[in-house]
Amino acid sequence: MATVTGPRRAAGADEPAEPGAADAADAGLDLPELADGAWMHHATAFAHTSFRAVARRLPRLVREAVALAWATSRRDTLAAIGLNLAAGVMTTLGLLATTGVLRELFAAGPTPDRVRAALPALVLAAAAVAVKGTLTVTAGWAQARLIPQITYAVELRLFETTTAVELAAFDDAGFAEEMDRVRDRGTAEAASIVDHTVNLITGVVGVLATAAAVTVIQPLLLPCLLLAAVPEAVTAVRMARRQYLDMLARINRRRRMWMLANLMANRHTAAEVRAYQMRDFLLTEFRRMMSAETAALLRLARAQSRTRAVGMSVGGIAAFAVYAVLGGLLLTGLVALAAAATALLALQSARSSLALAVFATNNLYEDALYYQDYRDFLDRAEGRPATGPGRPATGFDTIELDRVSLCYPDTDAPAVDEVSLTVRRGEVVALVGENGSGKTTLAKLIAGLYRPTGGVIRWDGVDVAELDPASTAAQVAVMTQEWWKFPFTAAQNIRIGRYDRTPDATGPTVEDAARSAAAHDMIAGLPFGYDTLLAREFKNGHDLSGGQWQRLVAARGLYRDARLLICDEPSAALDARAEHALFQHLRRRPDRTVVLITHRLANVRHADQIFVMDRGRLVQQGDHDTLMAADGPYRELFALQASGYLAATD
Repeated sequence: MATVTGPRRAAGADEPAEPGAADAADAGLDLPELADGAWMHHATAFAHTSFRAVARRLPRLVREAVALAWATSRRDTLAAIGLNLAAGVMTTLGLLATTGVLRELFAAGPTPDRVRAALPALVLAAAAVAVKGTLTVTAGWAQARLIPQITYAVELRLFETTTAVELAAFDDAGFAEEMDRVRDRGTAEAASIVDHTVNLITGVVGVLATAAAVTVIQPLLLPCLLLAAVPEAVTAVRMARRQYLDMLARINRRRRMWMLANLMANRHTAAEVRAYQMRDFLLTEFRRMMSAETAALLRLARAQSRTRAVGMSVGGIAAFAVYAVLGGLLLTGLVALAAAATALLALQSARSSLALAVFATNNLYEDALYYQDYRDFLDRAEGRPATGPGRPATGFDTIELDRVSLCYPDTDAPAVDEVSLTVRRGEVVALVGENGSGKTTLAKLIAGLYRPTGGVIRWDGVDVAELDPASTAAQVAVMTQEWWKFPFTAAQNIRIGRYDRTPDATGPTVEDAARSAAAHDMIAGLPFGYDTLLAREFKNGHDLSGGQWQRLVAARGLYRDARLLICDEPSAALDARAEHALFQHLRRRPDRTVVLITHRLANVRHADQIFVMDRGRLVQQGDHDTLMAADGPYRELFALQASGYLAATD
C-alpha cells in the first residue's frame, strides 16, 4: 500500500514544498514519504495549471466528451444538449416577457388597466418559465441516463482488454501501475467528463441567453451584467484552487491517517493488534496526525474566509458600480425603469449560470487527464494480446522445449535459461530445485501461460506460436500454490475449472472431483454443503482453512479434466492423509500428463522423469534411481529430507 523512500529533500527558496512537508514540519512529525496513489497521478500538474490554460483546451475537451456521449447513446446526447439549448431560448423569452410585464405595470394610468395590459406578457413569461422547467428536467433526465451507460461501456471495454492481454503484461511494473490507475480513476472519469461537459454547456447557454435578453432590452446594460458577475466567478475559482492546493499539501498525512484507521478497524489486523498490545501506540500516532490535520483545516478555514471577504468586497464594489450606472442611465432617460428591473433579474441568473460553467470547467479539465490515461492504456494493452489466430490443437503426444528462456521485465538474469526437455503424454514429470531455481516459471512456460523470450516450445513438432492459444489452453489445468479465494459457493469454486461444460459432456462431476481431491467430506460438513458461500463478507458466508482451500483448488483442477495438469506445490497445506489421497489420484490416469512441483521429494520418487533446476538452468534429469546413483543436487536434497525421518525412527 505504501513505500518508504527516505526523507524528503529540503525545498529551495523558489521551489514549492512537496505535499505534506510543510504540515509535517509544523507539527514536529517525522513522516515517511508514501508512494502517490493512482488518483494523484495528475493532481499536482493540474493544481499548478492556470485557469486560462484550462480554458484554452476546453474546445477539444468538449469535442471529445460529446463524441464519447454520442457513441454511447445518440438519443440521450441529443436530448441532454438540445433541450438545454432550448431551455436557454426560454430563458431569453422569459426575460423579454418580464420586461413587457414591468413596462405595462410601470406605465401611467389606473392600476386595473395596467394589470390587464400586462396580462398577455405575464402569461408569456409564465409559459416560458414552465416550458424552461420542463425542458431542464427532461434534459437532466437524459443526462442522468448517459452516466450509467457510459460507465458500463468503458468498464466493460477495460475488462475485455485486461482479460485478453498476455500474462507477462502483469509482471511489467509500468503496465500494472497504469492499469491500477485506470481502474481507480480512468473509468470513473469517463462518465464525469460527459457530466461536466453538459453542465458546462448548460452554464454557458444560461449566460448567453441572459446576455441576449439584456442586449435586446438595452445593449448598454450588457457591460453591467459582466461587471457584476465576473468578480463572483473569480472568487469561486480562487477558493476552489486554494482548497485543492491545501489538500495536496496535506495528502501525505491524510493517507497516513487512513492507514492507521484501517489498522485499528479491520478484521484482518484485529488479532495482531491485540496480541502485541498495539492499541495505545496506534491511538497515540493517530492523535498526533489528527491534531496536525485539525490545525491545518483551521488554517484553511481562516484563509478561505479572507478570500471570501475580499471577493465579497470586490463583488460589493462591482454591484455598487452597477447600481450607480443603472441609476445614471435611468436619470438620463437612456434606460427605462422596466429594463433596469429586468437587468437586475438577469444579473442573478447570469451569476448562477457562470458559477456552474466555472465549476464544470475546472472539473472537466482534471477528469479529462485521467480519461486520457484510460484511452492510452487501452491502446497499449491491445498491443499485448494473449490470443490470436492459429491452428487448432486437440491434444498432444509430446511437448518439447528447445533451448527455452524467459526473462521477466526489468530483470537482467533469466528466470529460465536455455532449458531443453521433452514431456510425453501419460508421464508424471517432477520439477525439483531450491526456492528461486525457476521451477514455477518453467511450469508456466510448459502450460503456455508465458511466451518464451528465447527458444521454441513445440506440441507434436509444431511451434505453439502457430497454434490457437485458446485451444491449447483448453488442454491445460493448473493447480497453483497461490490460489485466490473466489467469493462463490463451494460447488461454483470447483465448477469454474470448466464452467462451460455442458451436462451431456464427458468428464467428472463436481462431487467426483471433490472426492478425488479428498475434499468431499470437508464440503459436506459445511453449513450448506456444496451451496455454502465461501466468503465471510457476505451473509451466511463461511471461510476455509488453508488446507481446506487447497483441497478445493485441487478439485477445481481435477474437474477441468485436462490433458496436461500442472501441479505447483499442490499439497503444501494438506495434511498427510489428504496428500496421500491426492497423489494416488494423480498417478491413476495414464492418458494425462502431470507436471509436478513439490519440495516434498518423497512424492516424486515414482515420477517417470525428474528435472532438477538451479538458477534457471536444467542441471540434472532422470528417474529417482538414476539421480540417487549420481552425485548431484537431487541426491543431496533427498538425503537432507530423509535424514529427518531416519533420525526420528532411530
